[in-house]
Amino acid sequence: MSIRHGLLALLERGPRYGSQLRTEFESRTGSTWPLNVGQVYTTLNRLERDGMVAQDGEDEAGHALYRITDGGRAELKTWFEKPVDRTSPARDELAIKLAMAVGAPGVDIRAVIQSQRHHTVKAMQDYTRLKAQALAALESGESRERDDVAWLLVLEQLIFQTEAEARWLDHCEARLIRLSATATAAKETGPPAGAVTSAEDVRPAPLR
Repeated sequence: MSIRHGLLALLERGPRYGSQLRTEFESRTGSTWPLNVGQVYTTLNRLERDGMVAQDGEDEAGHALYRITDGGRAELKTWFEKPVDRTSPARDELAIKLAMAVGAPGVDIRAVIQSQRHHTVKAMQDYTRLKAQALAALESGESRERDDVAWLLVLEQLIFQTEAEARWLDHCEARLIRLSATATAAKETGPPAGAVTSAEDVRPAPLR
């Protein structure tokens, strides 16, 4: 998540102070990725160091204001235009957990998958309910428009993500069942030369 670019996008609308930026960031994303004030000010300090924001006096309540600079606008423009890099994916805890569970002593990997599937489906249902509420607010004209549209887009991304995760978990379980059946058949008939003979020798097959 690029906090620095998110803050630059908010500052493009005019000078803001730290707590205001945090509130607007969370409002725009539905508090999906909550920030604390310390994160905001640390990021602002780095942006100021890099010449992308500058202090702009204080408001009537004495809050220190920050404004975006020309360098910050150029950085923001580049961020909007450049695709998000997927060649170096972020670490995914669930994928790592299942990878480590394969062949781990005393671990029922299918139970791990079923537990996660239950949680994932519940999350998907919650996101779907929130999406219905967001759509109702937009259609009734009660929404704040820009923030609610942004929140709707975030919700739909979360729904697609959990749907994909549920399908992947189904695939993982089916893959393990096939591997188990193959291993059982090999034990009953006797393994051909070079065959896998133990769980420790199993390596994940390419996903298809």
